[in-house]
Amino acid sequence: MTAERINPPDLSPPAGFSHAVVATGTRVVFLAGQTALDGDGKVTGDTLPEQFERALGNLLTALRAAGGTPSDLARVTVYATDVAAYRTHARELGRIWRDVVGRDYPAMAVVEVVRLWDEQAMIELDGFAVLP
Repeated sequence: MTAERINPPDLSPPAGFSHAVVATGTRVVFLAGQTALDGDGKVTGDTLPEQFERALGNLLTALRAAGGTPSDLARVTVYATDVAAYRTHARELGRIWRDVVGRDYPAMAVVEVVRLWDEQAMIELDGFAVLP
C-alpha cells in the first residue's frame, strides 16, 4: 500500500493521528472490533493502558493474519467507556501505540460509549487497512 497522510495547515496540528489518509492498494481489510480478550475469551488487564495494549495487539493479530502490517492501517476507531480516563492516559497510550505500531498514524477517532459487548472491557478498537 502507498499511504499519503494529509494534515492541512488550516486544521489543528494532529497528535497521534492523521487528519486524512489517501491509500492506494489492491485489497481492503475490514477489522472487527477488538477488546482485551485473551485466547480463552476472558478480558485481561485491570487498567485502561493494559487493556489498550491487548486490544491493539488483537487488532494487529487479525491484520497480520489477513496479510497486512501496522503501516497498512488507514482508519482506526477507538471506543472507550470513559473518554476522560482515555485523555488522562493519553501519553501512555501514545507510547504504547508508537512502540507497537510506529509513527505512521491512520485517520482516527475516539468515541465514548456506555458499555462494550464484553462488560469488563474499557476499550475496543476497530478499523480498516489497505494492502498492496
